[in-house]
Amino acid sequence: MELRTPDKPAQPRKYERPRGGQARAIADLMPEVGRTAFRRFGFVQSSVVTRWPEIVGSRHARVCAPESIRFPPGEKSEGILALVVVPAHAPMISMVIPEIMERVNRFFGYKAVAKVKIRQGEVKPPLAKEAASAPPSLRPIPMELGDSLRDIGDPELRAVLESLARSLGTNEKD
Repeated sequence: MELRTPDKPAQPRKYERPRGGQARAIADLMPEVGRTAFRRFGFVQSSVVTRWPEIVGSRHARVCAPESIRFPPGEKSEGILALVVVPAHAPMISMVIPEIMERVNRFFGYKAVAKVKIRQGEVKPPLAKEAASAPPSLRPIPMELGDSLRDIGDPELRAVLESLARSLGTNEKD
């Protein structure tokens, strides 16, 4: 250590900011920021919020939205799902709570929600996304499969089976 003397004034040290390592891309930091914010407000998995219309259906998603999921301390199951519901639709949503619980639990893959609490408030409607329609196929359905597919009542299932039949028809010719 150097002593100060009247002839020699002390030199101020230049401030150096502590370094934290290499610079990171902002895209790498964003999932952490979102995860922290969602956990702070009671969401362990942010995809419940982002995929809410897929989970409960567009009809219910217009009038209710998830607010939080609270689990007992140290647990990740048997939680309480808090929903915000448009006041006029609260009686209807209260009647379909078992269905909503079942759909959320199916989404998680285990019994994550055991109880639902309703709070009346304003709900922002989900963004309207254009439904992705499959391009019409130009190949005809093989004749031996065509008659059996006409009896299927579910149009989505029929379209999937027709697509499968078309692909089977092209593989046999190759």
